[in-house]
Amino acid sequence: MAFDIEMIKKVYAEMPAKVDSARKALGRPLTLSEKILFSHLHGHQAPADFERGKTYVDFAPDRVAMQDATAQMALLQFMQAGRPKVAVPSTVHCDHLITAKVEAKKDLQVANAESKEVYDFLASVSNKYGIGFWKPGAGIIHQVVLENYAFPGGLMIGTDSHTVNAGGLGMIAIGVGGADACDVMAGLAWELKWPKLIGVKLTGKLSGWTAPKDVILKVAGILTVKGGTGAIVEYFGEGATNMSCTGKGTICNMGAEIGATTSTFGYDASMGRYLAATDRAEVAQLADGISAYLNADPEVYEAPEKYFDQVIEINLNELEPHLNGPFTPDLATPISKMKEMAAANNWPTKIDVGLIGSCTNSSYEDISRAVSLAKQVTEKGLKIKSEYTITPGSEQVRYTIERDGFLASFHNIGATVFANACGPCIGMWDRVGAEKQERNTIVHSFNRNFAKRADGNPNTLAFVASPELVTALAIAGDLTFNPITDFLTNEKGEQVKLDEPTGQELPPRGFAVEDAGFQAPAADGSGINVQVDPASNRLQLLDPFKAWEGTDLKGLKLLIKAKGKCTTDHISMAGPWLKFRGHLDNISNNMLIGALNFFNEKTDYVKNQLNGEYGAVPATQRAYKAVGIGSIVVGDENYGEGSSREHAAMEPRHLGVRAILVKSFARIHETNLKKQGMLALTFNDKNDYDKIQEDDTINIEGLTLFAPGKSLNLVFQHADGSADTIVVNHTYNEQQIEWFKAGGALNIIRKQVAG
Repeated sequence: MAFDIEMIKKVYAEMPAKVDSARKALGRPLTLSEKILFSHLHGHQAPADFERGKTYVDFAPDRVAMQDATAQMALLQFMQAGRPKVAVPSTVHCDHLITAKVEAKKDLQVANAESKEVYDFLASVSNKYGIGFWKPGAGIIHQVVLENYAFPGGLMIGTDSHTVNAGGLGMIAIGVGGADACDVMAGLAWELKWPKLIGVKLTGKLSGWTAPKDVILKVAGILTVKGGTGAIVEYFGEGATNMSCTGKGTICNMGAEIGATTSTFGYDASMGRYLAATDRAEVAQLADGISAYLNADPEVYEAPEKYFDQVIEINLNELEPHLNGPFTPDLATPISKMKEMAAANNWPTKIDVGLIGSCTNSSYEDISRAVSLAKQVTEKGLKIKSEYTITPGSEQVRYTIERDGFLASFHNIGATVFANACGPCIGMWDRVGAEKQERNTIVHSFNRNFAKRADGNPNTLAFVASPELVTALAIAGDLTFNPITDFLTNEKGEQVKLDEPTGQELPPRGFAVEDAGFQAPAADGSGINVQVDPASNRLQLLDPFKAWEGTDLKGLKLLIKAKGKCTTDHISMAGPWLKFRGHLDNISNNMLIGALNFFNEKTDYVKNQLNGEYGAVPATQRAYKAVGIGSIVVGDENYGEGSSREHAAMEPRHLGVRAILVKSFARIHETNLKKQGMLALTFNDKNDYDKIQEDDTINIEGLTLFAPGKSLNLVFQHADGSADTIVVNHTYNEQQIEWFKAGGALNIIRKQVAG
């Protein structure tokens, strides 16, 4: 069944005229990304030759998707907006709060008991406001969206950075914070800086051990974790059309790891096949009717350097399987080079665990290729050397692979099947022995491999690879094993070689499922009451943030000067902290506890300038807040990379941090800070980072003249009586400055709806 088919029909009916109008306004051919963006301009926004990376533009997304961890805060904000129903199709997916520990059934039972309060809250809010609700166990948000909601040429936003997965079905799908989702659900325009464009031309065809995952692992190595910031990555060429739809989804999904706004592919036959296989043949027929508008104009792909800001070309015939990591997803190593890289870096080569699945690599095709290797363990007399786990992406995939015998094959080699949820990918893995913090190596098909990400152990080295390569490495138990060239010794002492993986793009007998886990909302939710227990430690109704005082900010203290990589995991950890995602005060106790203090090289250990003592970051900030003193946080490059979690912006706001000053921001985090009424500032001269001292008191000057493009001055008064005045920049436009003055965008929304 195609959800929201009337909405899709409307998008397709209007798209040709809108694209033609934009092409005429610009006087040149258009990329696919531009076609989708121009066809989704908000009603008051006329098409124009917007400056890439500079101009803020208002859009009208087709839909909103939220996962349970971020949906709590998004819906708590929406409840304040005063609307009786969401303005666009919206969904909630319960996938983040299920801990992977024993196996699927038992872990799901525990989650349903432990998080009943949260699930009941999300179900009731969804029911009241017209939001589709996917129950715990239904699957990971991005897989469920791909199977049910994504459609070529659409524009969607989601409160998870990997919303970009839907680009595999030709969408522009963008990860945002809950405040952005709240705007769109309230019927307001959604603002985005007009993206730059990166074109990736794929030639040749994947074969043998090389998989779609290797394309994005290669791209990550080229662009690094911030090379895609502010840009849409558009893939094209024969290599793209030769690839499955779910393979395209894998590539788009991990585009979040290069900082890209999103990634996408043009509509082709593989997307049509996937739509038909997932009971959406009607959508495929509609897309076929306007396929020229669901691809770039031919001139673009003939001379891409004229239309993209950067062009990368990858020959899939020559692409090698890659392993990326550890500790960063852009450290790309071809499998043939891993032996020397591991030796040079003293990486443990014994693989303790291999994990496949997650939102990016849990398609039928992925599982079928992995199972073709699992079967060889028995057939070739081998014994798997590492622990091995599978995380199906949805109940539909899980049910189908069980029907087709795949799960039995995995069980035969001792594998553990976890629940249809995020699990280890987001740190929801209760791994036995992780508390010992022993140095060890794991390989997985997830996206991120930051320190502590999977199991909480800072000494776990995690490497990212395709499900096929993860399976082969788990069988061998050795990080340096190259399945293309190397042999294994079986239980009889014979030398055997793994055959290349094989699989099916789609299930030959079709998908099947008994209960997909969907719960439709009430037709009229006006009589439904949403209750939040004031004594709850999981949920807390929000109070509006205070408006700006109208003056420059004086006497601020330095809370922390963070050194090096500071992701949203460092600012607001997941794992066991996920349980507090609906309670702002409780979750604020994890604020910046993972950030490395420049002055002592320790985490969660900063100087309290009120008493000179060192202690935890949240406790220190609470001490400042208690006496009415604000503070600032200083950071390094690409501050806030990683997840979309707006808690990383709301926690500092809640505890009284007034400004974040960094060398550069990740896109989503900068927007989240602005939405919450925070000052997001960057050094005009990055060397000024070195001038900031531990005991500094700071004044922010120029706020009474706060204006787009106008720099501010920060005065750092040092303990020895000297001072440094530095120039800082910002990217606020007029509307965003109003957010700051009002104390947050939600305060403005509330007034608009009420008035």
